[in-house]
Amino acid sequence: MRCNLQWVLTALTAFTLTRPASAGDWPQWMGEARDGLWKETRIVDRIPQDGLKVLWRVPVGGGYSGPAVVGDRVYVTDYQKTAGTITNNPGSRDELTGQERVLCLNAKTGEVLWKHEYDRPYKLSYPSGPRATPTVADGLVYALGAEGNLWCLKADSGEVVWSKDFVKDYSAPVPIWGFSGHPLIDGPRLICLVGGKGSVAVAFDRKTGEEKWRALSASESGYAPPSMIEAGGKRQLLVWDADKLNSLDPETGAVYWSQDLKPSYGMSIMAPQKEGDLLFASGIGNVGAVFRLDSTRPAAERVWEANASKGLAAANVTPLIVDGTVYGADCQQGAFRAFNLADGKRLWQSFQPTTGGKRGASHGTAFLVRNGSRFFLFSETGDLIEAKLTPTGYEELGRFHVLEPSQTVFGREVVWSMPAFANQCVYARNDKELVCVSMAADE
Repeated sequence: MRCNLQWVLTALTAFTLTRPASAGDWPQWMGEARDGLWKETRIVDRIPQDGLKVLWRVPVGGGYSGPAVVGDRVYVTDYQKTAGTITNNPGSRDELTGQERVLCLNAKTGEVLWKHEYDRPYKLSYPSGPRATPTVADGLVYALGAEGNLWCLKADSGEVVWSKDFVKDYSAPVPIWGFSGHPLIDGPRLICLVGGKGSVAVAFDRKTGEEKWRALSASESGYAPPSMIEAGGKRQLLVWDADKLNSLDPETGAVYWSQDLKPSYGMSIMAPQKEGDLLFASGIGNVGAVFRLDSTRPAAERVWEANASKGLAAANVTPLIVDGTVYGADCQQGAFRAFNLADGKRLWQSFQPTTGGKRGASHGTAFLVRNGSRFFLFSETGDLIEAKLTPTGYEELGRFHVLEPSQTVFGREVVWSMPAFANQCVYARNDKELVCVSMAADE
């Protein structure tokens, strides 16, 4: 029986786009499980002194959103400014006109396969472009724009399946630094940080866009992505708004518990991190705490609070916890730090992975990914760094300059976008280009 070649190719393409994400994919912010773990094993033992191989560079517009990678496709959002001036003044909003876009590229070549674009005036502080990384699953891409436009698109074509406008649909105020909470998939639901009275968190049917529940009110919605933990015999949805850290029933939105945790300027940003029965969250203003989660029911009690000499104040970077030690960037001084989860005691700090070894700088940034016993950091300097992190110190093993910083903030040039790690490659962007760098061991 003769096989129709075109049918086979079509079927294979459909399978690629609808299959569950594999260990080699990076289908959302911070990876497959949103835990910053890169499971690839076939990568270089060390970043070589003569550098890594750049496979391709493709022009893109502005944005802080990282790319997502599933199979042979890369998804990224950007902004094509047509008028207006970007000042990056943290206390005021810049007004721009232009288009927000969702782009789909071939992961091997960088060829643009499709794009979804729409007119979108901006009135934001730091208005370069979208903040939230696309979330990809089961042949669908969920993309959230900086002014609150949420899109569900077909992954193979960019065709619109459904959409929401958080401002029009929920009367949600636009945060001064834009809508930033990376959408979270939970079974049949897509859970988003929305805002507005009674709708800080909203769950949608991820196939149809139908609202399933809404929950919480706050002075501001904040910027932290919804996240999921298991504790007290229950799956708990964590939503950190500008006033408090909340635990919800992900199926109904009912509140299990809330703890006051109010960072300065409404800047709840990091996803709270859990190890064992301890949960850590912190933000600007040296506001932070570790909570002990009850083992028998959904409940939490405060163990200790952060201050200027205890813990760290997280902003751009969500820290990682490894065997009782927390590693992350401190937004107050710009240092990369380690501290004990149990009591907040600081172990060491270094400016080498954030600002390049210079003195402290506000919001010094190095995004962190763990691969086995080693770590890869992407610095605001545009460098990919391989490092050994232990409770006793920071040891840099290699460094490769991937991108030029493209934003001026606090008197220095930075790139503030978390890369994707997939297909034995690193996919990183600034406000001008998206770059694919090979990490394959056989290259």
